[in-house]
Amino acid sequence: MQTVSRILPVLMCLTMLSSCASDAEKAPAADPNEKNSGSVFAMDTYITVTAYGENGEKGISAATKEIERLEKLWSVTDEGSEIYAADHAGGAEISISGETAELIRFAEEMHSRTNGALDISLYPVLSAWGFTTGKYRVPDDDEIAQLLGRTGVDRIKLGDNKLTLPKDMEIDLGAVAKGCAGDKAAAALKESGVECALLDLGGNIQTVGETKPDGSKWKIGIRDPNGEGSAATLEIGEGVVITSGGYERFFEQDGEIYRHILDPKTGKPADSGLVSATAIGREGRYCDALSTSLYVLGEEGAEKLWRESGDFDMVLIADDGSVTITEGIEDSFSLTIPAELKVLRR
Repeated sequence: MQTVSRILPVLMCLTMLSSCASDAEKAPAADPNEKNSGSVFAMDTYITVTAYGENGEKGISAATKEIERLEKLWSVTDEGSEIYAADHAGGAEISISGETAELIRFAEEMHSRTNGALDISLYPVLSAWGFTTGKYRVPDDDEIAQLLGRTGVDRIKLGDNKLTLPKDMEIDLGAVAKGCAGDKAAAALKESGVECALLDLGGNIQTVGETKPDGSKWKIGIRDPNGEGSAATLEIGEGVVITSGGYERFFEQDGEIYRHILDPKTGKPADSGLVSATAIGREGRYCDALSTSLYVLGEEGAEKLWRESGDFDMVLIADDGSVTITEGIEDSFSLTIPAELKVLRR
């Protein structure tokens, strides 16, 4: 009896463990293909976040909240934002967050690196054309010259989280803010346990994960600037694809078309011979700054910057319909329209 009493609890324990194991086996495994999507209107565009896996909803919530938080810091029209405060401080010094200071420094670096093609101080000129309000007009040369006198990235004073703009200057981080928001939203997704996601920030595409759940690469379409649909497709791993094009916002007056991307040197719509420029890389804010700059620089200037940099790829679509790409994406790039294709090699 004594022996039996010692064996019985062991048998009961084994039975319980067996039962627990059986219950665990019956529990459904997390589906890596489970797909969730969420949208938010922020930074003057509709933003969609698609995430896969069991943490998808949690990740989407974290990502969209992060984007909304950053818009409140960097909006040029929100009276509570740090950029609005700087633009309306009348030349006084204001305190800003470390995030805003870092992004302004980055924009200053890109201004230098692109020989002035990226200029966050161009806001008064954009406003004169009506591209910020929708009240379109063509300012005369004297007005443009006067407004260009109010620009100049070198006039911005940035210290330890302190910002001072000349009283006649207004800045706009629009050329880098959306890309930076993509970077931070992607980080929020990863912190939430999401390993696979796609962010579409009004045409700025950013991916999380080297492949989709089925093991295939992400297939990204590059818009046809001269028609509907895509001009090309590109397969990427984890990265960023951002396109800037004159087709995004424009108006017509007296038979002339005026597009919203301005050349900071002339204060007029950039006439570079390109209708769109796409930057491909690993960082959103960098590709955001690049896409605008490449468009302004034109094919020759863009190629020069690419050769000097060596840390991004690009797709350039010219006025004549020809397409130029860099060698790093040659094997993953496919045209979907008839066009002459040129591949730049080092």
